Amino acid sequence: MNESEKRKYRVCFTGHRPEKLSASEEFIKQQLYNEIIKSIQDGFYVFISGMARGVDIWASEIVLQLKNEGYPIKLICALPYNGFDKSWSIYWQNKYNLILSHADLVRYISPYYSPDCFKLRNEWMVNHSSRVIAVYNGKSGGTRNTINYANNNNVPVRIISDSN
Repeated sequence: MNESEKRKYRVCFTGHRPEKLSASEEFIKQQLYNEIIKSIQDGFYVFISGMARGVDIWASEIVLQLKNEGYPIKLICALPYNGFDKSWSIYWQNKYNLILSHADLVRYISPYYSPDCFKLRNEWMVNHSSRVIAVYNGKSGGTRNTINYANNNNVPVRIISDSN
């Protein structure tokens, strides 16, 4: 299967860090779960996570939970650079490392930090997907930029509004 064919079965996630969200973690996780199940029902079976704190990690945990329950799905972790979790709390680092240890593929988009490594990671995810699931609060930043990039490249975006 070539890259174009693989892309047809892939979904990526974008969303905010926990401190930028107004909705509860529980609400966001339930909405992510619903969208992931819908994507599986629509024939998607590979999920790509950028592995940032908050939405990306929660979505990855849900994908791994569903995989553990027997759904025939895969998780790709697209990391902006090696070590981007080093400034996080132990809580988030533990979640991050556990997910990486169970991922089907871990891909470093840049070999080291650069000012545009997060943008490159986000674009790589969209370029390798046929759907984006976004948790979005309407404000400027990486999530908005990723949604705009997806829209400009005709990749459908399913937006979860950050409100209860």
